[in-house]
Amino acid sequence: MNDFDFLAGTWDIANRWRTDFLDPDSAWEEFPGVSRISRHFDGGASFDEVEFPTKGFAGLTLRLFDRERGAWSLYWSSRRTGVLFPPVVGRFEDGRGVFEGEDTHDGRAVRVRYVWSGTGAGAPPRWEQYFSVDGGGTWLLNWTMDFTRRP
Repeated sequence: MNDFDFLAGTWDIANRWRTDFLDPDSAWEEFPGVSRISRHFDGGASFDEVEFPTKGFAGLTLRLFDRERGAWSLYWSSRRTGVLFPPVVGRFEDGRGVFEGEDTHDGRAVRVRYVWSGTGAGAPPRWEQYFSVDGGGTWLLNWTMDFTRRP
């Protein structure tokens, strides 16, 4: 618990994503974002809203810690759909969080992996998203977010 306390606050985000999340040869596109993140349930929950002003969309993430399992469930929703995506579930070890789950992308089944790093003091946080179309045998990095805290 308290693993996401490092995120509380307001952040500028440098986003980088593939123009096609499933194509390893697709181009990378960069764009800004702003995220406002709050801590809840004595560190057992975290909520953020992120805006992508040049993209014209926003999203939110709800993170909940299951004390019995000792694991986090992360739920994403986009303003474009207003629907919660299936959760990714995982935990932090040595300051690195890995979370996985099942989803679809463009009608195709994918395994999703989120990786959080740079969660310690002095290190800027980084989030990465990977998709696998072979059940986790291979992974394609398709989105990164590098966070800079606003004063």
